[in-house]
Amino acid sequence: MTLRAVVKGVGHYLPARVVPNAELEALVQTSDEWIRSRSGIERRHFVAEGQTTSDLATLAAQAALSHAGLVPDDVDAIVLATSTADLTFPSAATMVQGKLGMTQGFAFDVQAVCAGFVYALSTANALIVSGQAKRVLVIGAETFSRLMDWEDRATCVLFGDGAGALVLEAQEATGTSADRGILSTDLHSDGRFKDLLYVDGGVSTGTTGHLRMQGKEVFRHAVEKLAETAHAALDKAGLTGEDVDWIVPHQANIRIIEGTAKRMQVPMERVVVTVQDHGNTSAASIPLALSVGVQRGQIKQGDLLVTEAIGGGLAWGAVVLRW
Repeated sequence: MTLRAVVKGVGHYLPARVVPNAELEALVQTSDEWIRSRSGIERRHFVAEGQTTSDLATLAAQAALSHAGLVPDDVDAIVLATSTADLTFPSAATMVQGKLGMTQGFAFDVQAVCAGFVYALSTANALIVSGQAKRVLVIGAETFSRLMDWEDRATCVLFGDGAGALVLEAQEATGTSADRGILSTDLHSDGRFKDLLYVDGGVSTGTTGHLRMQGKEVFRHAVEKLAETAHAALDKAGLTGEDVDWIVPHQANIRIIEGTAKRMQVPMERVVVTVQDHGNTSAASIPLALSVGVQRGQIKQGDLLVTEAIGGGLAWGAVVLRW
């Protein structure tokens, strides 16, 4: 018998405040045309005063549970990918557990920045196939607007806030690439590239800090590494780019998305793109795109998906799953 982690439900939440590019023109020397041409971003969502990452995560989790027809105590574990947890500790995942009223199971955070959701999916898959959990709530949630340096026009216009969630459930399968669920994962990191993308704050500085990024270098690494990890994950599953129905990439930059799709020889018509509406929501971007893709009617049961992401660390990876 082969166990697969199959998607049972999906949902997302976006803060009410929508911030178009034009609004940022009053804050920094930029323009709508400059932002669109370099990133593809047209607008993003920002949290309200007092609204936290765990608040967003809880609302996305509730949407995913509702879509799955489940209640919180039907879930054995919560794996929450975030780099913007409410507090240093406890984990935002345990806060979500409390807000959901989930009285059993366990919850923890995964921190791999923009690659966080891919890491969280891989971790949840391992919990399920090893028999440690039957159902896992996998969440990506971020409030990156609180990490921005509003004098750095190169970075502050790129990021937004939001959350997305999946419910994964153990199901028996045949052990072939025709199975539904997660078919393969591929994870990497290389700490030599820390200075390309980081936040200059934390316990060692006593400050929250601001996001710092060497955009051109991150772009160069992203296009190369994302295509490589996607191909590696497909190889592990015994599949190729021709088998892919949808690439659901990390939504950082439309040029990175286009470059990766080209290297994978997958047309943009088979790529779920939401970056124009959400900006870069870091670990939330893939589950947000999955949920929106289902709402749009793009992603249907039986479709073969590849998700891939790269973030600070550098950390990167891909997951192949059949919806």
